[in-house]
Amino acid sequence: MSHCHRETCSDADYHSAANFLLDRINYERSCHIPYGAGVFKLDRMRQLLGRLGNPQRALRIVHVAGTKGKGSTSAMIAAALGAAGHQVGLFTSPHLFRLEERIAIGGQPCSATELVSLVEKLRSVVAAMDRSPEPDGGPTYFELVTALAFMQFRNKQVDVAVLEVGLGGRLDSTNVCLPKVAVVTSISHDHTRQLGDTLAEIAREKAGIIKPGVPTISGVKKIAPREVIEQVCQDRGSRLYEVDRDYTFTYHPPREVDQAPVLARFDYSAQHPSGTTNWQDVSLGLLGHHQAANAALALATLLELREQGWSISEDAIRRGFANLQWPARVEVISRWPTVVLDAAHNIASVEALARTLSESFTARRRVLVFATAQDKDAVGMLGVLMEHFDELLVTSYRDNPRAMPAEQLAERAREVLQRLPNKETPVTLCNDPTDAWEQLRHMVDPTDLVCCTGSFFIAADMRREAERCPLIEPAARETA
Repeated sequence: MSHCHRETCSDADYHSAANFLLDRINYERSCHIPYGAGVFKLDRMRQLLGRLGNPQRALRIVHVAGTKGKGSTSAMIAAALGAAGHQVGLFTSPHLFRLEERIAIGGQPCSATELVSLVEKLRSVVAAMDRSPEPDGGPTYFELVTALAFMQFRNKQVDVAVLEVGLGGRLDSTNVCLPKVAVVTSISHDHTRQLGDTLAEIAREKAGIIKPGVPTISGVKKIAPREVIEQVCQDRGSRLYEVDRDYTFTYHPPREVDQAPVLARFDYSAQHPSGTTNWQDVSLGLLGHHQAANAALALATLLELREQGWSISEDAIRRGFANLQWPARVEVISRWPTVVLDAAHNIASVEALARTLSESFTARRRVLVFATAQDKDAVGMLGVLMEHFDELLVTSYRDNPRAMPAEQLAERAREVLQRLPNKETPVTLCNDPTDAWEQLRHMVDPTDLVCCTGSFFIAADMRREAERCPLIEPAARETA
């Protein structure tokens, strides 16, 4: 689907540009993601950017890594900087519906016309690299998309670019920049085949974004990965500012969010070189203790930028946080019944989701729609979630070979139920998201809560279904 003006960009041009990118090696759609210096080549990324005139060197950058929360934290930082009057580029991944969402300026995605124009500039460079005798091979999908973001942000002369790391940190294609500040959100188990089995190993990969002389803001709490971050900062001469030592926060969860929209709130306290900061009742557009942790980390980052001389008022930060809407993060897309989308895809993130649903939603009957990737810990995630739900629908999202087949997922769910002797959760196997939505239409009441989670991809698919038709027709809601 093209969102461009016909006179400047045809559907054919748009699909040609999109297919040019999708034809590259794309580990987001691969069942087996290799990792290491032999595959993820920063030298290759540097060569690509060098041929494009090194657009990253023209940018002031905030670089954000972490196992979970890095997208939300990046969005919060960008929202507050935007509210302060800065022109902000935001690079995130993956996207829900279209590639352009990954490259946003001032909260607006890159247009299809701009995407086509940027890709045209890439084609000859990529062709030359493909012909090169170098053993590294040509650039991958994610490397090209990262380069597109750098190009777009330079072309638009943004005041600052906030970059979310794709995978890991050390070898990620974003890690060719020299940022004003490096941010590490959290460390938990995910992508263990690529990043390591222990939290310390994973932390070392994330800590790859820490640069000599560049301050680091850390939200890492667990002891082993925290010690790694501290050691890397010490080794590289990076001033470290970390949670529970230099700043703290207290979360105030809203209640009965399924009845009406209610903002979360948190308090923030910190020690800075210039003095003490105490902010009370900071409103937050995103729900959950984990989002308050992300917001506190974002706030610490913004105050560090302010220490560096940036103009960022308290009012701008408060407005940015309160007004931020970020899709598929405990996102309520409808009420009566309440439908929540969340992109949780590892144990830590489903634990955060379950906690948020328990403390802020009142629905007695809860239905879970779950789909995930083959390389994820489905048993571990379902073991957390099924304690909190009365019915389970398992399915498989569309158009991605990484998706775990629904039949396999149903087997995993039955494994979990055998370990929960007091739980008799009905498990319904659905062929695809449309089938799952139709099943929901026959089973839910207006007072129920439906949560769709396990991946960005199932969140996107279920949003499409919700837009296609409501679970309960408006007339039926009124008589309920």
